[in-house]
Amino acid sequence: MSTTAVKQPNWFSRLAHPGQFLSWTRFVVWPLAAVTAVAFAIGLWFAFYASPEDYQMGDMVRVMYIHVPNAWLSMLVYGVMAAAALGTLVWRHPLADVANKAAAPLGAVFTAITLFTGALWGRPT
Repeated sequence: MSTTAVKQPNWFSRLAHPGQFLSWTRFVVWPLAAVTAVAFAIGLWFAFYASPEDYQMGDMVRVMYIHVPNAWLSMLVYGVMAAAALGTLVWRHPLADVANKAAAPLGAVFTAITLFTGALWGRPT
């Protein structure tokens, strides 16, 4: 008699299949997109209208409420890209390559906004 145990796949390894991942996440995409849009609108309102003027910079200080979060987000996206590249190179995970390709334009946009707002803020200072 053989006493080898049959290994049952766990739920986390099933997420590696792109079709399984998409079937599990299709229900949360639109609610999360709506929450993101509302949070983005509230953040822009706070950045442009609810924040006080600076005694030296005046209204130009409000550019920093856009510049700094975009700089942090661009660094975060490039860190996610590094982790996804590691997942692609080491484990050949199919979703890691998709995540890397999806994160690259986001990092470029956040970096471009950071550079633009930095130049916009740096001009009067």
